Amino acid sequence: MQKPASILIALFLFLTVSGQTSNQRPKIVVGIVVDHMRWDFLYRYYDRYADNGGFKRLLNKGFSCESTMIPNTPTVTASGHAGIYTGSVPAIHGIVGNSWWDSKLNNTVYCTQDDTVKTVGSTTTQGQMSPANMLTTSICDELRLATNFKSKVIGVALKDRGSILPAGHSANAAYWYDNKTGDWITSTYYMNELPQWVKDFNAKKLVDKYYEEGWSTLYPLNTYQQSSDDNKPYESRPFGAGTNFPYSLKKFVGTNSYSYISVTPHGNTFTFEMAKAALTAEQLGKDSVTDFLAISLSSPDYISHSFGPNSVESEDDFLRLDKTLGDFLNFLNTTVGEGQYLLFLSADHGGAHVPGFLQEHHLPAGTVDVEGLYTDLNKSLKEKFGVDELVVEISNYQVYLNHPLINTSKLNKKEVLQWAIDFSSDYPGVERVFECAALASTTLNATVKQMFTNGYYASRSGDIQLMYQPQWIEGFKNAGTTHGVWNPYDAHIPLLWYGWNIKPGKSYRQTYMTDIAPTIAAMLHIQMPSGNVGHVIEEITK
Repeated sequence: MQKPASILIALFLFLTVSGQTSNQRPKIVVGIVVDHMRWDFLYRYYDRYADNGGFKRLLNKGFSCESTMIPNTPTVTASGHAGIYTGSVPAIHGIVGNSWWDSKLNNTVYCTQDDTVKTVGSTTTQGQMSPANMLTTSICDELRLATNFKSKVIGVALKDRGSILPAGHSANAAYWYDNKTGDWITSTYYMNELPQWVKDFNAKKLVDKYYEEGWSTLYPLNTYQQSSDDNKPYESRPFGAGTNFPYSLKKFVGTNSYSYISVTPHGNTFTFEMAKAALTAEQLGKDSVTDFLAISLSSPDYISHSFGPNSVESEDDFLRLDKTLGDFLNFLNTTVGEGQYLLFLSADHGGAHVPGFLQEHHLPAGTVDVEGLYTDLNKSLKEKFGVDELVVEISNYQVYLNHPLINTSKLNKKEVLQWAIDFSSDYPGVERVFECAALASTTLNATVKQMFTNGYYASRSGDIQLMYQPQWIEGFKNAGTTHGVWNPYDAHIPLLWYGWNIKPGKSYRQTYMTDIAPTIAAMLHIQMPSGNVGHVIEEITK
C-alpha cells in the first residue's frame, strides 16, 4: 500500500508535468518594434513615464536585456526588422538596406518591392509589395510551419517594410498605410480583397480626427527638461515654415495630405488601433493554437529624423507612446488574459544626435555630403579614365561601380577601384575606405569588422565601404538626423520581454538583435528560422 506522503509527491509531480504539457505555448506572441528608438530613451525619460504606462511596466515587471546590439551594418529599418524576426544578418537574409543597387538586375531595388503583385485597398501603387526579397524564413514562418499553418500571423505598421518583413513569407496578412489615401492596404500576395473589418476601420477616417486634434505637448512646454529649447534652427519643419508647438494640423483635413500623420504621436495611436482591430476581428489568441501579431511603430522614426533625439518633439512622442503602450497592455490583459501572451519590445535601430546640436555643445560632429561625393567622384574618374558615370550609386554607406560600363570600356577594374578608394578617403568626414570584397584582409577593429562582414551580400552590396568619423552623419546638412552606422548610438537598442513565462530581471551580458528569434523558438519549442545565427537568451526565464 502506497504511503500518503508518496501519494502527495506523485500527485504534485503529475500536476506539475501536466501543467507544463498543456501550457507549452502562450496564446499569442506580440512583437513590438519601435522604429528609431535609442536604448537610452528607456531611462532618459524614466521619471516622466507613467507608473501605469508601458515602459515602466515592462522594465519593472518584465526582463530587460540592457546590452543588446545590432550585429551588422547598415543599421536601417528594413535590415533591422529582418534581423529581429529571422535571427540572421544581411549577409544571409539578403536585406542589405531599405533599398540597394542590384548588380544582377542593374537597377535600384526597394526592399519589399514586388511588381508581380497589385495593391489591395486603394488604386495607388503603394501596395505592390511582398517579402519576396527576404531569402530566409522568419520566426513567424516557423510558427506557421510548426502548427501546420493553423497559427494566424498578422503584421501591422505604417511602413510597408515594418509590416511585411516581420510577418514573413507565409503570413495570413500584412497591412500598411497608404499615405496617398489615408487607408490601410495590403497586396495580392496575401489576398484579393480587404476583409470587411479593415474596410470598416478605414471608413472611420481616423486621420482627419487626429488632424482636428492637432499636436500639443502632453505637459506644459517649460517642463521638458530633457530636451533642447523648442524651435532650434537645426530642426526641420515637416508641417511648414515657421511652425512649432502647439502644431495645428486642421489645414490638412480634407486636402488628401495624409502623410503628415506619420510625423506625429498620432501615428503610434493609429497603429495600435489597427492592431487592436486585427486582434479582435481575427480572434487572435482565442484558441489553443499560438498566434503572432507583429507590430512596428514607425512614427518615432519620422519624428526623430525631422527634429532629432534631443528635441521636445521626440521627448513628447515617447511620453505619449508610454501611455499608448500602457493602454495596449491593458487591452491585451482584457482580451487575451494577463500572463497568457508573450511580448517583446525592441527597435530596428537607434539614431545619431543632430550634428548642429552636438556642435552647439562643442562636441565633434558633421555631415558627409554624399551627393557631392557622388558628383565629385564621377568627375575625378572621368578625368582619370575618360569615361563618365563610372559610379552608379552611393547608398548604404557603399559606393557601387558601373561594372557593365567598366567592361565595355575595357578599363582595369582594380585601377578604377583603387582610384575611387583613394579619392573617397580624402573626403570630409570619411575615416576609412576599403574594398568590400577584400574586407578579410583589411586592418580594422574586430567588432566593427564583423559588423561590416555581416552586412555584406555580394550581389546586393557595393564595391567600396565608406566608414565615417564618429558623430558624422550622411546628408541632412541643414536639419534633422539619420542612422545607419556601426556606432552605439545607432546600434545599441532596447530589448524588453514581458508576460508568459517571463521572470522580472535584467541582464548586462551583451546580447544581439539576432537572439530574439531563437529565444522565441526555444520558448515555443519550434525550429529556429532557416538563416538563424543568433543564440537563445536563457536568462529571461530563470
